[in-house]
Amino acid sequence: MPGKKLITSSFFGITVLVAIVAFSLKLNSQQKLFTAEELALYNGTDDSLPILLGILGSVFDVTKGKSHYGAGGGYNHFAGRDASRAFVSGNFTGDGLTDSLKGLSSTEVHSVVGWRDFYFKSYKYVGRLVGRYYDSRGNPTKYLKGVESKAARGAQLMEKQKDMEAKQPSCNSRWSQDDGGEVWCDDAFPRLVQRPFEIALTGKMSKRCACFNEDQLGQPGLEVYNGCDYLAKRCRV
Repeated sequence: MPGKKLITSSFFGITVLVAIVAFSLKLNSQQKLFTAEELALYNGTDDSLPILLGILGSVFDVTKGKSHYGAGGGYNHFAGRDASRAFVSGNFTGDGLTDSLKGLSSTEVHSVVGWRDFYFKSYKYVGRLVGRYYDSRGNPTKYLKGVESKAARGAQLMEKQKDMEAKQPSCNSRWSQDDGGEVWCDDAFPRLVQRPFEIALTGKMSKRCACFNEDQLGQPGLEVYNGCDYLAKRCRV
């Protein structure tokens, strides 16, 4: 029957088309994996290739920012590699252009993760770099999980520090080349005080100027500015 043959043929054609589309979608959904050698080819020196960069093992197409990431651009040192550390270290030469975050503080690691989030929002994500952060099957490594965990701790500590410092207002301050620096409080007294979470955040101790009422001045850990009277509201620094 001609009609039946036509229907069968059409059905077969549709089935094949569906299969091709499904295969294409599956192919496009597969994770593209790069080796370091492959990624290096996309460093902006070949105009026939897109410009790619990696950060924490995630690879992005930054071709639309060619004026910055292309040859001669100010950010070309990021192209064709994963230089995660340089996003916070500012070292764009030699050993500084590495994906290792060893020795960085939780604040710095949190900042690198923030840069990765920026690229996810601003550029096209194209795959993963096999190595420190993803294994040969594209699965996250323990190193990546450790980095993200450290970044999360950094975010929590920064929030705690922010909340704590909001309870004790900071001093007003100004500085000029002619007059130097000055700190003051409108209705209280300036004191130097340790930032308790700073060691965990940056690995270093630091102090800030905060305003305290007179009945709070007996608290331990408050430091009067050198050369400033005990009840002065303004101090030269």
